[in-house]
Amino acid sequence: MEELNRLFRLAADHAADYRRSLPERPVGVPVDQDALTKAFSGPLPAAPSPAEEVLADLVAAAEPGLVASAGPRYFGFVVGGALPAATAADILAAGWDQVAFNAVTSPAAIAAEAAAGTWLKELLGIPASASVGFVTGGQAANTAGLAAARHQVLADVGWDVERRGLLGAPPIRVIAGEERHATIDRSLRLLGLGVDVVEPVPAGPNGAIDLVSLREVLRAGPAGPTIVCLQAGNVNTGGCDELREACELVHRHGGWVHVDGAFGLWAGASPATRHLVDGLELADSWACDGHKWLNLPYDSAFAFCSRPEVQAAAMSYTAAYLVGSGGVPVGADLTAESSRRARGFAVWAGLRELGRDGVAALVDRCCALARRFAEGLTAAGFEVANEVVLNQVLVGFGDDARTDRVVAAVQADGTCWAGGTTWRGRRLMRIAVSNATTTEADVDRSIATITRLADLP
Repeated sequence: MEELNRLFRLAADHAADYRRSLPERPVGVPVDQDALTKAFSGPLPAAPSPAEEVLADLVAAAEPGLVASAGPRYFGFVVGGALPAATAADILAAGWDQVAFNAVTSPAAIAAEAAAGTWLKELLGIPASASVGFVTGGQAANTAGLAAARHQVLADVGWDVERRGLLGAPPIRVIAGEERHATIDRSLRLLGLGVDVVEPVPAGPNGAIDLVSLREVLRAGPAGPTIVCLQAGNVNTGGCDELREACELVHRHGGWVHVDGAFGLWAGASPATRHLVDGLELADSWACDGHKWLNLPYDSAFAFCSRPEVQAAAMSYTAAYLVGSGGVPVGADLTAESSRRARGFAVWAGLRELGRDGVAALVDRCCALARRFAEGLTAAGFEVANEVVLNQVLVGFGDDARTDRVVAAVQADGTCWAGGTTWRGRRLMRIAVSNATTTEADVDRSIATITRLADLP
């Protein structure tokens, strides 16, 4: 047992040392991928190895290839660094090694999910009666939400898709904005509906779905099973669809509304930004990430459904050996996983650490820092190409080739990290401010670096 204590302490010490290094650590620098692969490779030893030796070898092999994405100057992919309490809870979750299938396999894991799910709905403004499945990411959350939608719109016309499949089923209309996230399309592929089923709706200047066009598309098509995918938080601009009007419009046509709110739903947690997602409670299903703006460990997202029985019908299964299954839907009944890790512990801990006011402050601070980025880069003579409504900033440096050179130079420099994107046919730098530890000084330091590198020939 003493050996186990020492091993776990060593792992925790390594993790803590790494986290302490993040404020000054190069965010991302070019690495020798072949050397990294070689460090991890080699023949599998025939004999067992001491655990401490394995841990030391892992640290040595991985260290050169770690990206400081948990640090305060990482502005790519809309991800935040995991909060201290949430990280510690995840360490405990690994040590406890629970299977969060149901309340028989881990009563504590299911209780944590129930409590955290209640808090999440309160924060986001989702009806208290909704179900919530703890899933791996926005992809899984969108898939669960659209699976529930597929179930219900077909059940409304008398078709049991779980029993009969899609062969011979009434056709489903899927309507989505042209600025939808790519995971919507992949979910449709996984659910057997295919990408060609999408009827795209034009978007407005900041990426939000055009309501006039949505109305026309709904009227133009045939009546029948209809799913409409809306968005809270455009991945490039942060723009949000006008959820209240859109939901009311879709429901008048008998459709199901799914909201992809991977990061934008968190606007509902702050009084200052709540108006951007006004009406979100009218939707039928919602997808949201925890490892983005809530700053939880990866593998943390949420699939909400206004009708728990529908989510369970779409996702659950029973078997004679699965003791405890078939009752009130919890755990695996609401997701596509059975052997689920107990990710609810970290969610519970992160929410407890921040509290209601802390979550709102996190949202407000990131939005303010995004505006600071926009103002500073505009003052430096560069173009901000979007209306900064949340935490996303798009920056142009002239022509596409120059913009790509600046993005590459910034990534190679290591002071900060921002990605490139294509928006309305133009190459742009995309800056996403999502980390709870980012400060004004971090933003100013990043602006100075971007300006210096953009001025190089």
